[in-house]
Amino acid sequence: MWMIVLFDLPVLTKKERKEATRFRNFLLDEGYEMSQFSVYMRFCSGKEQTETLTRRVERNVPRTGKVHIVYLTDKQYENIACFDGRKREPAKKNPSQLTLF
Repeated sequence: MWMIVLFDLPVLTKKERKEATRFRNFLLDEGYEMSQFSVYMRFCSGKEQTETLTRRVERNVPRTGKVHIVYLTDKQYENIACFDGRKREPAKKNPSQLTLF
């Protein structure tokens, strides 16, 4: 399962820019990768992990602005169409899961 965090945060004042940067750095520290400037995504092992991560994001949301979290199944993620300019990129693959014995 994939978790996508989308946000629109104000950055007009120095304080707002600092809060927006803090939130982006929090997402990176939590293992999210930046897809676009205000779109971060992370692979999760299941619903329980998404619930835990959602609570962590909730505790770190800035006081102003909007944050949305979208959940995608592996199959939905594989069907994302991506373009770099006018060139279509190859379909994304889900990461291999590590199995411990």
